[in-house]
Amino acid sequence: MAQIFHPSFNTLSKVTIFGAVFFLGASLWAWDTLLRSSYNTQVDVAREQPVPFSHKHHVQGLGLDCRFCHGSVETSSFAGIPPTKTCMGCHSLVWKDAPMLEPVRASYRDDTPIEWIRVHDLPDFAYFDHSIHVAKGIGCTTCHGQVDQMPLTWRSETLNMDWCLECHRDPAANVRRREDVFSVDWRPEDVDAELRAELATKYALKSMTDCSVCHR
Repeated sequence: MAQIFHPSFNTLSKVTIFGAVFFLGASLWAWDTLLRSSYNTQVDVAREQPVPFSHKHHVQGLGLDCRFCHGSVETSSFAGIPPTKTCMGCHSLVWKDAPMLEPVRASYRDDTPIEWIRVHDLPDFAYFDHSIHVAKGIGCTTCHGQVDQMPLTWRSETLNMDWCLECHRDPAANVRRREDVFSVDWRPEDVDAELRAELATKYALKSMTDCSVCHR
C-alpha cells in the first residue's frame, strides 16, 4: 500500500506536540505571573481616596498610635474606620479651612460617612480576625508594611493564600511582645530565638494551616 503521508509529517507531528506542551506551560507561567503582578495584587499601588490621608504625616510626624483611629482592632475582627468626628476633633482647629479637607467637613455637616476605598480588601470567602492576631503578638506592620512611611496608603503584601500560609505554618517567626504590636519601629531582629520560643509558648502559637481556619 502506498504511503499516504509524506515522511516530513512525522517531524511536523513531533514539533506540534512539543510546541503545544511548551505553549501550555508558557501560558500557565504567564497566568501565574499576572496573578502575582502588582497589576492584580495592587502591591505598592497607592489608592486614590476622597481625602489624601497621609499615614506618614499622622504616624511619623504627629506620633499617633494606630488605635487612635482604628479603635476596634483589639476587640473585633475589623480594625475599624474612624468616624468623621474623630477627624474633626483635630481639624476643627487645625487646617480647618484647607480645601482638601472639605469632604471631611461636608461629611461632618451632613452626617454622612466618607466613602473610603479599602486598600486591604480580602475576598468574602476568606475570614480574618484582627483581634486574635493582635492577641497572639502579630504586629500591624507585619501585614500592612511601614505605614509610617506612606504619604498615601498602599498594599505592601499580596494577601494571596500562599503569603498567609507562610506565616500560618510558622507564626513564631513573626511574633513580637504584645506591647510592641503597634510599634512601627519594631524589627524582626528585636526578638532573638530564645525570646521567640518563649513568646510562642506564652501566646500558645501553633501551626494552623487547616482550610477551615480561614474559609468558614
